[in-house]
Amino acid sequence: MSDEPKKSELQTKIAALRREGEERAAQQLAEKLGYPYADLGKMPVALDAIKVISENEARDAKIAGIEIRGRQLALVAVNPELPATKKIIDDLTKKRYEVKVFIVSPSGLASAWHFYKFIKPITENITGKVNIAKTRLADLMMRLTNIEAIKNELGELDFMKTSPGTIIEIILAGSLAMRASDIHIEAEEKGAKFRFRIDGLLYDVFSGFPVFRYGTFVSHIKLLAGMKINIHDEAQDGRFSIKLADKEIEMRVSILPAEFGETIVMRILDPKAIMVGLPDLGLREDNLVLVKKQLEKPNGLILNTGPTGSGKTTTLYAFLRTINSSEEKIITLEDPIEYRIEGIEQTQVDNEAGYTFANGLRAIVRQDPDIILVGEVRDLETADISMQAALTGHLVLSTLHTNDAIGAVPRLINLGVKSVSIGPALALVIAQRLVRVLCPSCKKPATTDDATKDNIKKFLDKLPAKVDKSKYEHYSMCEPVGCDKCNKMGYRGRVGIFEFLEGGPDLETTILKEASEVALREVAKRQEMITMQEDGILKALLGQTTLSEVVGATGQIEWK
Repeated sequence: MSDEPKKSELQTKIAALRREGEERAAQQLAEKLGYPYADLGKMPVALDAIKVISENEARDAKIAGIEIRGRQLALVAVNPELPATKKIIDDLTKKRYEVKVFIVSPSGLASAWHFYKFIKPITENITGKVNIAKTRLADLMMRLTNIEAIKNELGELDFMKTSPGTIIEIILAGSLAMRASDIHIEAEEKGAKFRFRIDGLLYDVFSGFPVFRYGTFVSHIKLLAGMKINIHDEAQDGRFSIKLADKEIEMRVSILPAEFGETIVMRILDPKAIMVGLPDLGLREDNLVLVKKQLEKPNGLILNTGPTGSGKTTTLYAFLRTINSSEEKIITLEDPIEYRIEGIEQTQVDNEAGYTFANGLRAIVRQDPDIILVGEVRDLETADISMQAALTGHLVLSTLHTNDAIGAVPRLINLGVKSVSIGPALALVIAQRLVRVLCPSCKKPATTDDATKDNIKKFLDKLPAKVDKSKYEHYSMCEPVGCDKCNKMGYRGRVGIFEFLEGGPDLETTILKEASEVALREVAKRQEMITMQEDGILKALLGQTTLSEVVGATGQIEWK
């Protein structure tokens, strides 16, 4: 018995010496072949990166993924020059991954493969992608078309026996069938609650998900989204995709620690939702003419303003698709990349790697682009570089958080941008909100009292000549009813309401003299700007939405 500890100690020393020899050999091979060397005993391995290559392929090719950031992928291999290894690297490059390969020892590679065990329990259905069988998905989406159906489906489950994967399938299928944009899973004292955000509003779907199963359910989602399953007191972000028959839907996951457990929000990024053309945005004809004119210019800054979730990204992507051609080089800088657009170079902010909006924008300008999209102007440095790019022959599109179009200029000045740069650079400032669209299958004419009729008449009389008044002379406002096609909600989908402040000598002179909101409103008045609220009223008069939706998006209506 006394010899056992000595024997164990000797074996440990021999194993350590063998490992040191392997690491030296790997380091020498790296120097010989011109690759960087990595010691996986000192480097972390990300589950998201491991999932990129299947375990069988990884073992056959003696390779593994260890880190992934956007499309940048770090791989480790015993010898990158081996035919099987080269094939994996070439295949990933063709899939538009930016691959960097490190040489590691066989023991180091084996330690990376060790992480496959953490995703094995769900490899049949989940490996960063949820592959729901076509018949299963079709059946679920056909049945789960309303909240009551989803509630009944979940209510009939025996949560002691049902796997987390089955529950996730039901939630995902139901959210897709109901066109939800977000899934909220909220921990409460006596259980968790599921809610869907549909057309901007949250609806309760199911409550009372048992506390004793919630931890396992959260861990399943963490594995799916590439998060750390042993971290419970920090916020985490991740993503995964749902593999459907004709497309992949990205899910962006955020987890926060809360009083009774971790709270989850899953954002549904359906590529079809963003495939909106310029005519489909809801722009009036006069605004459509204005936008097309600005997009034809070779340079200038187009800013889209509004709160989170107001459709700014959808609008800017529609602009990009309109001007996208083989003759123009378009580069984007986003945080994160939510949707892929064919023919456009898209890059993603990575603060840990130093690729911030400001640094990324500097690098992009050196790539000789014609058109640049910057996800958001957040600071002085990004604003300054955007202005300079707009003044030196580039068309720059970006977003800014302000309440209206006029507020963009004071916001830029508050960031520290010089007034002398703002006026010449600004080509167009847009502000927008989203309002729900009445269901065309069940909406009905609304009764309008005399006071409202009188206000509408005065409103129409004061519209500028650029607006085609003939469309509104015989207006017909409608109200929601509710039917099977809109899940009894009375509304189906959303449309934008907009206002536009155009750049030019008048705006430039005003900014140089006095960049106050009062002075800028006078510029807007001279431009005969139609405000977001007024645009909303016009859409209500056509029966597209309701005045109550306009009030909800823009505040109490001030009839003039």
